[in-house]
Amino acid sequence: MTGDLPDLIFNLKDNISFSETALRIFRFQAENNPVYRHFISSLGRTISGIKNINDIPFIPAEFFKSQTVAIENRSFDTVFESSRTTGVTPGRHFVHDLKLYEKSFHSSFRYFYGDPSGYFIAALLPSYTGRQNSSLIYMMKELIKESRSSDSGFYNDKPEELIRKISLAKVSGQKRLLLGVSFALLDFANNYSPDLSGTMVMETGGMKGRRKEITREELHEILKVKLNVQSVHSEYGMTELLSQAYSQGNGIFHCPPWMKILVRDPSDPLTVTDEQGTSGGINIIDLANIYSCSFIATGDFGKLYKNGGFGVSGRFDNSDIRGCNLMAE
Repeated sequence: MTGDLPDLIFNLKDNISFSETALRIFRFQAENNPVYRHFISSLGRTISGIKNINDIPFIPAEFFKSQTVAIENRSFDTVFESSRTTGVTPGRHFVHDLKLYEKSFHSSFRYFYGDPSGYFIAALLPSYTGRQNSSLIYMMKELIKESRSSDSGFYNDKPEELIRKISLAKVSGQKRLLLGVSFALLDFANNYSPDLSGTMVMETGGMKGRRKEITREELHEILKVKLNVQSVHSEYGMTELLSQAYSQGNGIFHCPPWMKILVRDPSDPLTVTDEQGTSGGINIIDLANIYSCSFIATGDFGKLYKNGGFGVSGRFDNSDIRGCNLMAE
């Protein structure tokens, strides 16, 4: 049933093949994921009645906090866990096949930025590196390994060395990527104000209680001035997903071909659309989530733009603050 899916999802040709594959994965998960099956049944829906991806039920991301959202009778390579904000239950993603996650983030990075082997990659993720089950740390370790630069790595407590290594990479003509959680990038910019012109700076969101929450636009303006860069990129990801979307400096995110954003009507959460210009709750189809659930309703609020782009404008009231990209624009 699923043997060819891992290869198929990374070679989708168009919207038709995406929809066909999404419906195939939906049927597989609805039949073999007990939590998702019960959720569909509780809505009074039937598997055979789902003919269009807009009709697929999206499971709330909060389910990952209290239940094992996974295909039954499968072993797990690992369990990724979201950050433990005080008083908030973390989400847990039971991952059957780590190779699938690796394929997803490697393919996504190449889709937007090219081969990581051409980069010096530095990370500022001080709140993550102490955790053994962070999907973001796992991704960055692998991308750093793929960069093939002996200087690539985590520079959480080495800001001056980071500045020196970026300068050396600049002199050698190497492409440079600095990715960090928002508060760490802000501290780095305010404390050192280094000239990072020509370096790609990417934030992965979240002040995580370390600083007063500011809008993404405000953060980017500060970083552009303090770091002397023309734009700031963003990564949109979460524990519940095996894929990531990226913004290349304009605040509008784009998905790789195996990932799609729809928005739901805030007053009718079962009504979703992919019509550009529509605002509402962000629902995500991540076909890489073959062995958990590919259809997730997040607590983020956003807007759809042309060419499949989307913006994140905040959180619904009473939604938990997660670690990735929860700042309002």
